[in-house]
Amino acid sequence: MKRIAILGSTGSIGRQCLSVVDSLPGRFEVVALAAGSNVELAAEQVERHAPKVVSVATEKAAAELCASLGRSKNKKSLEILFGAEGIERVATHSDAETVVSAAVGVVGLPATYKAIEHGKNIALANKEVLVAAGELVMAAVARHGVSLLPIDSEHNAIHQCLRTGLHGEVRRLVLTASGGPFRKTPASQMAKASPREALDHPNWKMGERITIDSATLMNKGFEVIEARWLFGMSLDKIQVVIHPQSTIHSMVEFVDGSILAQLGPTDMRMPIQYALTYPERVASNGCTLDWSALRQLDFENVPPRKFPCLELARRALREGGRLPCALNAADEVAIAAFLERKLPFPGIAAVVERVLERIPRSSLGNIDDVLAADAEARRLAREAIGEMARRANGRKAS
Repeated sequence: MKRIAILGSTGSIGRQCLSVVDSLPGRFEVVALAAGSNVELAAEQVERHAPKVVSVATEKAAAELCASLGRSKNKKSLEILFGAEGIERVATHSDAETVVSAAVGVVGLPATYKAIEHGKNIALANKEVLVAAGELVMAAVARHGVSLLPIDSEHNAIHQCLRTGLHGEVRRLVLTASGGPFRKTPASQMAKASPREALDHPNWKMGERITIDSATLMNKGFEVIEARWLFGMSLDKIQVVIHPQSTIHSMVEFVDGSILAQLGPTDMRMPIQYALTYPERVASNGCTLDWSALRQLDFENVPPRKFPCLELARRALREGGRLPCALNAADEVAIAAFLERKLPFPGIAAVVERVLERIPRSSLGNIDDVLAADAEARRLAREAIGEMARRANGRKAS
């Protein structure tokens, strides 16, 4: 039985991870959970999975969870923690063999890094871990001899395809993108895009930020950065193509011209199960591809004028240092402003570009450097949003 800890247990990936655990009885023991601020759901997860430790976001939430559990039999042997120390304790729990890193945002980075230092294998769903600190994290993975398996469907697909060949036999990795809700929208009309339209993803049900990132294709930019660190491939060997059906999750082209593609339904339980059971393959947990609905597979090049965020991510990776971390932080701040209607849709890319121009060019020596770069990029992003708002108001006044 494999013992696991989950960072972000009440989020989308965390919930689906526990669904996979339920579907494979006897294979996993959930020893620790970091649950954020959803106390009600955290209490349900404690009742069902009886972890030894659970952490929530704040001291107040911890008190609420304690009260919510009441006289539960699972409460007697449960340690309830909160905050940064709590999530780190979950990530480094002595009984955990594998840590599912699914906490949203840079908050999951220090805990995931600590887990690696404690010899834990990582099932990674948190993009910030490799986007903000890929070089540091993968060096720690190698230093401590642990595995890091991607849950993200595209990288999970590439990991599966790479099992058939050697690293030196790969010509390129091909990441597929659905094209999001604006695939057919002319570039000239993108400035009119509303939050409601941007959140209407054609294929996947996801959280707000990743859905907007799919609309800008910034998510593909992040995935290019992740792929560089996960698979040790140079930027020129990583390509993005639009594949609106989202049936092929990604492909690997080998030097002899052979192309291997991984196909599957748009269901995150499949890559989660792969990451948790690797190197085994076990019977499906109910995720099956509906072949009768599969009538065609289309591919398109990414129009750079309409989706500038992809090139911004490539630029950040090429220059390195603080830029990938700044890219992620500025994007998060800009998306929040767009959702609050303080920024037009193209303003997301404009804010990110401005932050990349202004962030200091220096290397990252440790996780504290990453967190400092993240904070500085967020400050610069808020500053850029304010400048853009003042200019927009000035044009209206004139």
